[in-house]
Amino acid sequence: MKNYRILFATLLFLGASLGSSAADGKATWDEHCAKCHGADAKGDTKMGKKLKIADLSDAKVQAGFTDEDAAKAIKEGKADKNGKVVMKAIEGLSDDDIKAVIAHLRTLKQ
Repeated sequence: MKNYRILFATLLFLGASLGSSAADGKATWDEHCAKCHGADAKGDTKMGKKLKIADLSDAKVQAGFTDEDAAKAIKEGKADKNGKVVMKAIEGLSDDDIKAVIAHLRTLKQ
């Protein structure tokens, strides 16, 4: 009986940890990404329209980049073909923060 309690407590803790990670990814998205990409990742914001940001909620667009590509863009920023910075790097995020925000982005795929 004691083993079941330990197992239940462990599963409960893991579930809470996973839930907070997803919530943290959304919070990070809302804080750092939504200004340009929009809460729904469609890029339908003033800045998104100005920069002609791709609709990241589009399944075909998401299929065009890996999680590693997204992490690199978040860490290093992005430049256009002329070298003009179109997305600044987001500083101060841990690798876990970046994984969580990418996981959140993947949930926005339509």
